[in-house]
Amino acid sequence: MNRRDFLFHAANGFGGVALAAMLDADARADSKLHHKPKAKRVVQLFMAGAASHVDLFDFKPELVKRHGQPSNFGEHVEAFQNGLGPWLKPVWDFKPYGKSGKQLSEVVAPLGDVVDEMAFVHNVVGKTGVHSQGTLLQTTGFNRPGFPGMGCWASYGLGSMNQNLPTFVVLPDHRGLASNGTKNWDSAFLPAQHQGAAIYPGTKNPIEDLFPDERAKFVTRDSDKAGIDLLSQLNRDHATARPGDERLDARIKSYELAAKMQLAAPEALDISKETKATLKLYGLDHGKGTFDKEINPVEETDYFGRKCLVARRLLERGVRFVQIWSGNDNGFPRRNWDSHEDVKRDHGPLAYGMARGAAALIADLKRLGLLEDTIILWTTEFGRMPSSQGGKGRDHNPYCFTNWLAGGGIKGGISYGPSDDFGYKPTDRKNPTEVYDIHATILHLLGIDHTKLSVRHNGIDRRLTDVHGHVIHELIR
Repeated sequence: MNRRDFLFHAANGFGGVALAAMLDADARADSKLHHKPKAKRVVQLFMAGAASHVDLFDFKPELVKRHGQPSNFGEHVEAFQNGLGPWLKPVWDFKPYGKSGKQLSEVVAPLGDVVDEMAFVHNVVGKTGVHSQGTLLQTTGFNRPGFPGMGCWASYGLGSMNQNLPTFVVLPDHRGLASNGTKNWDSAFLPAQHQGAAIYPGTKNPIEDLFPDERAKFVTRDSDKAGIDLLSQLNRDHATARPGDERLDARIKSYELAAKMQLAAPEALDISKETKATLKLYGLDHGKGTFDKEINPVEETDYFGRKCLVARRLLERGVRFVQIWSGNDNGFPRRNWDSHEDVKRDHGPLAYGMARGAAALIADLKRLGLLEDTIILWTTEFGRMPSSQGGKGRDHNPYCFTNWLAGGGIKGGISYGPSDDFGYKPTDRKNPTEVYDIHATILHLLGIDHTKLSVRHNGIDRRLTDVHGHVIHELIR
């Protein structure tokens, strides 16, 4: 009798499989830890389309001083479009916030209440000005398809902290997917159970296919359970004769998880029992927005704030990694951060909604004692140029942009790695921050040495940070 059968029979069937899964997850998580972790969970906030660092977080007085003057970068610049017009000052005013005195744009003023919990990294560089490649680089560590998302690596390395919800949950923009679609959270060559599970809070059907179609009146709760049990049993019998087939293991686990989610997921997504004070904190006290109007700050607050509140509820229930997206790949006026035409028009509603939701998430996690071991990462595929495009817009800037982090062992109230006087490139061009360094730092805080978490694939030991990356110890408490 093999180990699987022993556990199955010893613990009376389905409970034995659950016990085996729990033991396997615990053992895997313990074996992957290389040092004592400071964090257990991660929230990644992704601004799809390329958010402008010089208009939100990285104040440049020199741009104010030289506004409207011909731009001069001192070198040849390869622009994505015709974005090398005159210098363009920040489209919103900046002022200092918190004990740290961090300068923030007025459009992200809600973050001022929690700015002393945040660490800004202003010298991040990319490898390309192409959205699809830049997005993949931030989400997977590679600028081409076929590699697991960061949440997949966290799931693979640390396992689950719950038995009823996915380990890695993705909350996409309700209007559609960003560049690359589901490739941003695909498990690639990792076992399939580590891929992100997409959930759309606030929509009629937040989780696809969790329940039978409403037209299938003949499907009852009992018959649905019986069907899942039968499929699971058939797959187990098949898997017993084929040890080591990860596809079958993933299929079994997906059926079992789906059955558990039918009870756990609706409760986790139900924000109706939250207090009025909590709803107000997240900007959800004004009633639900309308999905098909032109974007405005009230609706964007509802959209992003709702995702942030649901993220907090998921984290409370043991979800390891939550990815929240702002912006999709299509639509006009812009429903993303790709502000070639008009930064103020396009960034304004998105930025305010993001800031209100993110600030609420940080404050709420701190209130609940969860911020101490939850990392929040804000990122985008690249930044935007300090010069103007068409008078009101900005072109892509992969040469320098901003990330910020909070919670989970991060030293708050600091800024690291300054950009130059225009926000065009890092001040120290020989030692910029790359996405590998951000990923390495997050894995380190989770108790993982990024050089040791690897999987052999096609004859190569693959890892999230490829052959690069170093831990940014200056960010860690």
